[in-house]
Amino acid sequence: MQRRAFLTAASSVSLALAGLGGCGFALRKAPNFAFSTLYSSLPESSPLGVELRRSLEATGKVKVISDLRRINEAQVILEPLLDQREKVVLSLNATGQVREFQLRLRFRFRLHTPAGKELIPASEISLQRDISFNESAVLAKEAEEALLYRDMQSDVVQQIMRRLAAVTEL
Repeated sequence: MQRRAFLTAASSVSLALAGLGGCGFALRKAPNFAFSTLYSSLPESSPLGVELRRSLEATGKVKVISDLRRINEAQVILEPLLDQREKVVLSLNATGQVREFQLRLRFRFRLHTPAGKELIPASEISLQRDISFNESAVLAKEAEEALLYRDMQSDVVQQIMRRLAAVTEL
C-alpha cells in the first residue's frame, strides 16, 4: 500500500515538473554582459562596493578594476553618484518616545564607456524598510537594523546586476 502511494506521488511530481518545462519556466542563470572589464570607483571600504565586486567576479565573465591608474583597461565605467543610508523617525508614542523607524538606502549610478558614450543614464535605486523600536531591547534592535541594511544592500546589488546585464552593446 505504501509503495503504491509513493509511486502515485512520484508520478504526480514528474507530471508537474514536465508541465513547468513546457510553459517555458527555467531557473535563473548567471547574466551575460556585453563587457568583460568594468571600472568601479566605489571605495574598498564600501560594503556595497565589495558585494557588487564579488557578485560581478563570481559570474566568471567580468573583471572589476578599482585602480584609477588602470582605468584605460576597462571597457565600461560604473560611476557611483550617491550611496546613502538614512534612518527616519516614523512614529512616536504618547510620551514622545520613538516607536517606529524607517530605514532607507539610496544608490544612484551611471554606466558609460571611457569614450563617454552613456550606456545607462543616471539611475537611482531606492529601498526602504520599517522597523519598530523598543527601548528595552536596544541591542537586539541594532542587530535587526544591521540585518535589514545588509538585506537591502544585497537587493540593490542584484538590481544593479540586472541593469548591467540589460546593456546589450557598447
